[in-house]
Amino acid sequence: MFRLAHLSDVHLGPLPQLSLRELASKRVTGWYNWQRNRRRAMFGDTLSDLVQDLKTEDPDHIAVTGDLVNLATKKETVASGLWLRDLGTPQSVSLVPGNHDAYVPGALKRSYREWFPYMTGDDPLNSDGSAFPYLRVRGPVAILGVSTAEATAPFFATGTFKRGQALRLARLLETTRALGLFRVVLIHHPPISGATSWHKRLIGKQFFSKVMREVGAELVLHGHTHLDTLHWLNGPDKQIPVVGVPSASQAPGGETPASRYNLFEIEGGPGKWTLIQRERGAREHAPGVDWIRERELLADGRAIDARPREDARPAEEVPK
Repeated sequence: MFRLAHLSDVHLGPLPQLSLRELASKRVTGWYNWQRNRRRAMFGDTLSDLVQDLKTEDPDHIAVTGDLVNLATKKETVASGLWLRDLGTPQSVSLVPGNHDAYVPGALKRSYREWFPYMTGDDPLNSDGSAFPYLRVRGPVAILGVSTAEATAPFFATGTFKRGQALRLARLLETTRALGLFRVVLIHHPPISGATSWHKRLIGKQFFSKVMREVGAELVLHGHTHLDTLHWLNGPDKQIPVVGVPSASQAPGGETPASRYNLFEIEGGPGKWTLIQRERGAREHAPGVDWIRERELLADGRAIDARPREDARPAEEVPK
């Protein structure tokens, strides 16, 4: 059995002191949002408690689907690099960038440089880490990371998935399918229509859907929405689960679910894979991290209780 952990939207805090030059950009709106909303919800021990719990579970690999920072300042990017190295080695952690990691022009290049070992494949295409998708093979699992991150105008948090990246992803998915691997695609923005508001949507999701429809994958993981969601995309011969996870830093009591990560258990082989999703997260009314939900994701588009617990959410409450 291969165990893959997934967390996202770290938004590592607190914000460093910003210069007037740094604030003279889109960052001023993000700074205001942090002070008004996120400063209280994404600070304290929430993230460290979740990471400590994740390490106790000792997964075989960790996937992080973006938004390590808030305003993509140099100090934030360097600090997030230190956080990544504490989370695990580049061999054991795979990262794709989010829109906050590309908050202003030039920020994404700095993120590439600082986090390069975590955002490159086993056979990197170039030296600056900017080539996506990348491919990593860990045991029976192929991890394919794509980038939707780009600098946007104030009040926008869209991402883009273009035709060229879609063609490269399709080729890698074909190759790894022929090798009999369980294929996991990492992406920051949800590739689902209506999954988020218009100003936060993924532009080019039709290219992603076409790749899934024609070549397929076994699992798609994303962040961005700060919600625990399960959607499905059509594959060539089965339904493909598309799973979102809440922010790893969200304290209990907010408008979105509290800090959480997913632990996927993968067994079997081509045509007979089994996929169990186990969710662990911060308790809403008590300290610590506990089980939230456990379910099996089936190739026919159903999610069924895998091992019911008294504190698990009922199946009928599972977001669709």
